[in-house]
Amino acid sequence: MGSSSSSYAPKTIYLEVDGKVQRVIFSRHCSPCDIKELLCSSSNIARNTAILLIDSEGALISIDPTMPANTPNNLYKVMPHSTNQGGGMENVLFMKVYIISQRQWLYYMYKEDMFQNVLSQVAEQFSRAFRINELKTEVTNRLAMLEKRVELEGLKVVEIEKCKNDLKKLRDEMTSRGGVRVTCNCKYNLSDDGKKLSPRRDVPSYPKYTLSQETIEALKKPTFDVWHWEHNEMLSCLEYMYHDLGLVKEFNMNPITLKRWLLAIQENYRDNPFHNFRHCFCVSQMMYGMIHLCNLQERLTMTDMCILMTAAVCHDLDHPGYNNTYQINARTELAVRYNDISPLENHHCAVAFQILSMPECNIFANVEPDSFKQLRQAIITLILATDMARHGEILDSFKQKVDSFDFTNEEHVKCLKMVLIKCCDISNEVRPTEVAEPWVDCLLEEYFMQSDREKSEGLPVAPFMDRDKVTKPTAQIGFIKFVLIPMFETVMKLFPQIEEIMVQPLRDSRDHYEELKQIDDAMSEAQKTKTESMSLGGKKK
Repeated sequence: MGSSSSSYAPKTIYLEVDGKVQRVIFSRHCSPCDIKELLCSSSNIARNTAILLIDSEGALISIDPTMPANTPNNLYKVMPHSTNQGGGMENVLFMKVYIISQRQWLYYMYKEDMFQNVLSQVAEQFSRAFRINELKTEVTNRLAMLEKRVELEGLKVVEIEKCKNDLKKLRDEMTSRGGVRVTCNCKYNLSDDGKKLSPRRDVPSYPKYTLSQETIEALKKPTFDVWHWEHNEMLSCLEYMYHDLGLVKEFNMNPITLKRWLLAIQENYRDNPFHNFRHCFCVSQMMYGMIHLCNLQERLTMTDMCILMTAAVCHDLDHPGYNNTYQINARTELAVRYNDISPLENHHCAVAFQILSMPECNIFANVEPDSFKQLRQAIITLILATDMARHGEILDSFKQKVDSFDFTNEEHVKCLKMVLIKCCDISNEVRPTEVAEPWVDCLLEEYFMQSDREKSEGLPVAPFMDRDKVTKPTAQIGFIKFVLIPMFETVMKLFPQIEEIMVQPLRDSRDHYEELKQIDDAMSEAQKTKTESMSLGGKKK
C-alpha cells in the first residue's frame, strides 16, 4: 500500500524567480506540456514560450513528471529559449552566465585561444587550391584530435559552440575551392520529399538530458510509454542504452561519434505515419527491455548485444511507406535493384552501412577489420530477417531448436537473435492498450495510403490494406492470434519470465479486439435489419 500511495503523491520543485523562492506543485500524471505551462506561469513568462529548466550547476533538466525533485537550497531556474537559428549564439552566451564559474571562464578563454591557433593554421593551408583532397583528410584528422582533446579535458558541448561556427566557415571555404561535400545517393525517391543522407561533421547540438532514475528503470520494461518523448529525448535514451550495456567501452566508440551516428540515423527515417523514427526507437527500446528481462547479458556475448541493438536501430532506415509487395508489383527502382528479393530490407542494410562508411559517423572505427566484418554480416542477417515473407521459415527453424537450445551453438544463437528482432519489430501489442492502440491507427493510415495508390495505378490490393474492407478489430485479431502469440509463446519456452509481462498482454489484446468485433458485427446486423425493414415498408406503400 505504501508504494502505491506514494506513486500518486504530488511532486514539489523549487524555482528561483526574481531572486525569490517559488514553490511549484504538480501531479505525477501531468503531461510535459502542462508542466511547461505551469513553469511559465510561475516564472512570469508568457504561455507557449519555449523554455529550458536548469539546475544550480547548469545542467539541463528534462521537463516531465519524472524530473528529479530539488530543495530550497538547490533551486531550479526557468529560462526562455529562442528557437530561431539567428539567436543560437545569444542563447549559448546566456547559458554560460549560469553554468561557468569565473575560473572556468578564464580556463575556457585559454582553451579557445588554443583552438583558434590550430584553426588559423588549418585556414592558411586552404589557400593551396591544388591540394584540396589532401587538405580534406588533414582537416578531418585535426577535427578528430580536437574532439579527443575535448573528451579528455571534460569540456562541455556548449563551451565549443563558437568553435563550431569557425569550423563551418572552413567547410564552406573548402567547398568553394572545389572540395566535394560527402553525400551518397542512397535515398529512394519514391516521392519528391526524399532527402539525401549527409554527414554531420559538427559537434551534435541536441541537448544532454538528465534521465531520472524513474526513467532509467522504465526504459528496461516493455510497458515504457514511447509517446511522451520528443526526438531529442529519444536520441538521449538511445545514447544511454549504448553506454549502459557497455557497448561504448567494449568497442572503444568515440562518444561524439556515437552522437553523430544517432543523428544521422534519425535524419534518415522518413516522416511516415508508421515506419518513422519513433518506430525505430520503439523497436530499439523493446530490444533493450528484452535484453534485461531475459538476462541476455549473462548468456550472450558483448558482440551479440551490439548486433541486436544496432540492427534494431537501423532495421527500417529510409522506409518509403510502401511495402515489398508494392515495390515488386510496381517494378520500382528498389525491386529492380534487388531482384524482387526483400527489396526494402536490403535497402535498409545499404543505408545503414552507407552511414557507417562516413568516418564522422563510424562508431566501429576502432574495431579490427575481421571483427567489423563479423558485425556487418550479423547485422545484415538480422535486418533481412524482419521481412515478414520469411516469418514461417525463421519461426519453424527456431521451434526445431528451442527444446534443446544450446547457447554455445553459433547456429542456435544466430536463430535466436533473428527471432528476437522479429519479436521487437512487431511488439506494439505487448505494450499497454493506451500505448499500443495509436500504433494501429498509424499502421492502417500507411496501409490505406498504399492501397489508394495501388488502386490508382491498377495494381493488386491486399484486402487487409483496403480501407473499404478492413476494420481495426479485423486487422488485429488474425495477426495477434496467428503471428504474435505463437511466436512469443515459442520464445517463452526458452525464457519463461516473459509470460506475465509480454505474452499475457497479447492474449488480453486478442480478447479486447474480439469483443470489439462482436460489437461491430451486432451493429452491422442491426443496421442491415433496419434497412431491410425500411425497404419492405416502402414496397407496401
